[in-house]
Amino acid sequence: MNAFKLSIFLALCSFAASLNNPDSSTLPRPLIVENPQSLLGRVVDVEHGSGEEDLRMHCQSWRFGVETNNIRSWKTVPVECADYVKNYMMKRGYVYDLEMVAKEAGNYARTVQLVGDGNDIWIFDIDETLLSNLPYYVDHGFGLEVFDGSKFDKWVELGSAPALQASLKFYKEILDLGFKVFLLTGRSEEQRGVTEENLRRSGIERWDRLILRGKGDHGKPAIAYKSERRVQIEEEGFRIRGNSGDQWSDLLGLCMANRSFKLPNPMYYID
Repeated sequence: MNAFKLSIFLALCSFAASLNNPDSSTLPRPLIVENPQSLLGRVVDVEHGSGEEDLRMHCQSWRFGVETNNIRSWKTVPVECADYVKNYMMKRGYVYDLEMVAKEAGNYARTVQLVGDGNDIWIFDIDETLLSNLPYYVDHGFGLEVFDGSKFDKWVELGSAPALQASLKFYKEILDLGFKVFLLTGRSEEQRGVTEENLRRSGIERWDRLILRGKGDHGKPAIAYKSERRVQIEEEGFRIRGNSGDQWSDLLGLCMANRSFKLPNPMYYID
């Protein structure tokens, strides 16, 4: 008996058995029989996929590696993934991911028992955490171009970065819960004025401390700079209950928060 006939025989046996079984899950159903060779061909197609599907999966895996910090110290988005990153950032995928992070951070924040002495704090990064620089990256290939600090500084000086809505909502919840809010950013002290104006214009109107890079901090890796500031914060008696940032260098290092929440960012990487 060849494979095709065998498949028909087994299907008919299954059908006959169902007639003797009153269970609704095994009642007779339309019988569809395919040549095993056609099934094999379908499996092969699904396994290997089309060129377009392979590219999408490749870029999706690249972004997964980035977000999990398995892929590090990269300078630009891979050329072949430019459209993938653009579509992710401009469509609902990015928004859904931001909302998921904010939801989980909120779930955790509501479980924290504040001591009541005013020393329980939540740290927020600014760029791609509270404020979005997406309008800048629209004009610079969504991370396809090598980062140009002088061009980015000119964008910052405009003070027009919009708030990330999921983060804005969560930030307001943190204030309502009674946490103190510390903003710890890699921006320069020289940008304090425009940063404060931009934050307030975007609905982020209250914070207890805004920490920017001083003259002695320039040239330090972000993870070293932010670790040093967290050490100082804890030495002052504050408890870092939560930390939100789009870079792993916002979250790792010394004096880490009780819980840290990584926001998505496939456009650039900061050590």
